[in-house]
Amino acid sequence: MTSPASRPPVTVVWAEIPVRDLAAATAFYNTVFGWEMTPMTMGTETVSAFGRGGVGGNLVEGPVAAGKGPVIHIAVKDGVEAARDRAAVAGASFEGGITAIPPGRYLVMHDPDGNRIGLFEPA
Repeated sequence: MTSPASRPPVTVVWAEIPVRDLAAATAFYNTVFGWEMTPMTMGTETVSAFGRGGVGGNLVEGPVAAGKGPVIHIAVKDGVEAARDRAAVAGASFEGGITAIPPGRYLVMHDPDGNRIGLFEPA
């Protein structure tokens, strides 16, 4: 295992989550994470942007990975279980159970488009 000092610097600056229906996906993510995103024009695309004060991203209409893409971990404000419950009601499915790692706990969900999203609770 490498020490924190020997790890490379943070290099991820933006994440894009592809969705089939931007309005429906915006509603799903707003429900799960307690956000208030609204679609907006960014460059030549209409997106719903999330995050501030650090790494962020957006939802954008495009080809979806259907459960085969990378996992994007997003911090939850009130615990993994509460986020899991909201996600289940909103139409998510889940991969395995809650996993504990030194930085916190997470659960991988599949959003309605099949994107793999980690519901992450910091330690």
